[in-house]
Amino acid sequence: MTIWITLGAIAILLFISAFLSGSETALTAASRARLHAKALKGSKNAKIVEQLLNAKERLLGTLLLGNNLVNILASALATSVLISIFGDSGVIYATLIMTLAVVIFAEVLPKTWAINQPDNFALNVAPIIRPLTILFTPFTIAVQAIVRLFLALFGIKSDDIRSGFTGLEEIRGTVDLLHSEGEVIKSDRDMLGGILNIKDLEVFDVMVHRTKIIALDAELPTEQIINQVLKSPYTRMPLFKGDTDNIIGILHAKDVLRALIKAKGDIEKINIEKIASKPWFVPDTTPLEAQLNGFLKGKSHFALVVDEYGEVQGLITLEDILEEIVGDISDEHDDVLEGITKQLDGSFIIDGSLPIRDVNRSLEWNLPEDEATTIAGLVIHEAKTIPNKAQQFTFHNFRFKIIEKIGNRITKLAISPIKKN
Repeated sequence: MTIWITLGAIAILLFISAFLSGSETALTAASRARLHAKALKGSKNAKIVEQLLNAKERLLGTLLLGNNLVNILASALATSVLISIFGDSGVIYATLIMTLAVVIFAEVLPKTWAINQPDNFALNVAPIIRPLTILFTPFTIAVQAIVRLFLALFGIKSDDIRSGFTGLEEIRGTVDLLHSEGEVIKSDRDMLGGILNIKDLEVFDVMVHRTKIIALDAELPTEQIINQVLKSPYTRMPLFKGDTDNIIGILHAKDVLRALIKAKGDIEKINIEKIASKPWFVPDTTPLEAQLNGFLKGKSHFALVVDEYGEVQGLITLEDILEEIVGDISDEHDDVLEGITKQLDGSFIIDGSLPIRDVNRSLEWNLPEDEATTIAGLVIHEAKTIPNKAQQFTFHNFRFKIIEKIGNRITKLAISPIKKN
């Protein structure tokens, strides 16, 4: 009778071990985002799970301590039973039998069950685990103190145990993983990536470079200026006087049309400088997020970018920042953004002024974005010289060939990925 009671106790201990093992797996694998959403909807169990995860070190300490306690006790009972039956050789039998029992029934089985439905498992076990963590608090605190003491001997602080990843990096990694598994489409991945990247970008990274700015000369005849405004695809255009760096205003197409109506079509009555709005100058080091907030709070959606010496480097609009998030707006039949042309041999003719970030996003490449802003800048950085036309370079698993060059400026390149064997 005593043997059967002992075997029953072993079975109960193995069940408790299985429960604690499954709980550990479920609580650590459950989606905090989904559980937080359930908690906001009023789920009591979800709130308990959140409380447990907020004290994860104490939670894991309780589960591991409880698990080891019942496993050791079950092994000890099994050893005593088998020794009474087989003598000293019972120790070997107990070791083999309990190892198989613990691995199969107290580890693999419950953890496999928990990992297949971690959220539901965590919600169901949370009300039971919570009082256990309270009960084991004195023991877990003591264990944590001993662990910290030993870590300190090796010069490791408990705060250094964290992986070092930030929340934003975890989100980026999750989005990329889901995209690779086909659960997030490319456009959604790019949009989420654009939102996350805004915090790391400056106005200089997104601006339209000065070489691409279409500006109006205030000293030209009024009729000629108006014709340029009407023919331009842009609604806002910088107005300069004398030198292109001397921007005196921003001319809006609507203001020109209002002036024409007010003057009843008499162009001579229109004073271009008076209808132009005051230009807004921002430093090229302005964080992109701050500039976005500035655009949203202010009435202007257009700003000129200047360097530390006050020289105009480019311009930025609200649309430029929004496109950084949603991507370039293009024709529904376009495969790549403007400035990229695919060749029959698989290579691409790319405008040297295109941002590396846009090329990576469009072609799903992985060219480094921290060494230069544009494709031409990346080539110059890697070559450590200003290349000549027809020169070729190979780096980052891509082959670059200079197709067109104006002065020291690389305007077109042929780029082809190097196929790995």
